Amino acid sequence: MDRIKNKGISFLVILNLVGIFSKVYAQDAYKTPNIVIIFMDDMGYGDLSSYGAKGYMTPNLDQLAMQGMRFTDFVVAQPICSASRAGLMTGCYPNRIGISGALNPHSKIGLNPDEETIAELVKRKGNYKTALFGKWHLGNRKPFFPTKQGFDEFVGLPYSNDMWKWTYDMKLATEETHARKASYPELPLMAMDTVWSTVENLEDQEKLTSIYTEQSVRFIHENATSPFLLVLSHSMPHVPLAVSDKFKGKSDQGIYGDVMMEIDWSVGEIVKALDETGISENTLIVFTSDNGPWLNFGHHAGSAFGLREGKATSFEGGHRVPCIMKWPKVIKEGGVSNKLVSTIDILPTIAEIIGAELPTKKIDGVSILELLKGNKKVVPRSEFYYYYNKNSLQAVRKGNWKLILPHSSRTYQEFLPGKNGVPGKTGMNDIPLSLYDLQNDPGERYNFEMLYPEKVDELMEIAKKARQDLGDDLLGMEGKNRRVSGRIE
Repeated sequence: MDRIKNKGISFLVILNLVGIFSKVYAQDAYKTPNIVIIFMDDMGYGDLSSYGAKGYMTPNLDQLAMQGMRFTDFVVAQPICSASRAGLMTGCYPNRIGISGALNPHSKIGLNPDEETIAELVKRKGNYKTALFGKWHLGNRKPFFPTKQGFDEFVGLPYSNDMWKWTYDMKLATEETHARKASYPELPLMAMDTVWSTVENLEDQEKLTSIYTEQSVRFIHENATSPFLLVLSHSMPHVPLAVSDKFKGKSDQGIYGDVMMEIDWSVGEIVKALDETGISENTLIVFTSDNGPWLNFGHHAGSAFGLREGKATSFEGGHRVPCIMKWPKVIKEGGVSNKLVSTIDILPTIAEIIGAELPTKKIDGVSILELLKGNKKVVPRSEFYYYYNKNSLQAVRKGNWKLILPHSSRTYQEFLPGKNGVPGKTGMNDIPLSLYDLQNDPGERYNFEMLYPEKVDELMEIAKKARQDLGDDLLGMEGKNRRVSGRIE
């Protein structure tokens, strides 16, 4: 890991000089904005102080929210790692393109190179430079790596930071957990398509947030005179939690709070680099998370802030996450949007901003540019499909009404969480047909199915439309418009 740090420092020394010279050239000539997407891992709806977090503060992110727009009804494509990231990258429901769950290190599938990513979209339009630093998790073999999917640079992990041979407390961990961990290989830190170093212990993981941040700052300075897309995909706060010495023990909420404070520092470093290079005014920053908190990890997990359930469920605690966007030339300061928006809407929004044609293959996202401009009357998205597992339709939504369809679901309720980074137990529930009013009951506690049968019928029509298009494993339906993932035979 020291080799990486030294190389990163040498890059920064050289490229800081570039940054100095780049200040001479204002980026006003470019009407296409720089785009910075900061994507968290397992961060819950209540994990920023601007969303109600306690025990620590996130001042840089609070400042970002004050200078931009904070979204209160922002949902992910699916409530788990690989599927959620596929939605962000392609603007599609991940089950449309054959991606589900969290791909393990031995998986032979990945994001199909035939799908167009955000990186490929911006490069097709113009002279954008592109980079992804951090977690990828959309294919663990070289044909699926970011450098094959439109990114000029990649430094990071090919999959989750828990997919390696790390040791639990034997008294608390289950035999199943130990067996799963033992089957994982070593955790490689990649530079482009090759292994740069191996993450061997938690001390190595403590450096990840800083490495990703340093590489991002370097990239910003290097490309300050041309438009760029930067995706900073943090491994944290996914377990196992790891934080550098400069933030260790700094919060009142233990290591989770320490990690969030370091993430906030990282965002501050990105904003500072944009300010130093004089390009902040023409940069769109998007900060959000891939899914809700992994609640059975207790104090090593985040907070859903009163929303029901968490990661890997189709309730709001799994799907709804914080989202902040800042773009001084377009977004007015202090904005709050309560409109339904999703990660799959980011790609088409960027396409409209830079004047790029949408991908030729069908996508599911819609542009929210008018929302960013402050048009409060526009409703870009009124419907959403909640798919999970391989291709199971578990809920549909229209406006503030959400219909839960009968299915079997993970539950964290009534199970004691684990401690010290060791997971507690979870259960499985058979979920009946249920209708929720998310405007008055975002915690999904009151089933209105019997009171509003006309709403049930209305949403069942949306479910019918979803099943015809994308299918539904629960009913044995294939769907007309699904595509296959990439696969290595």
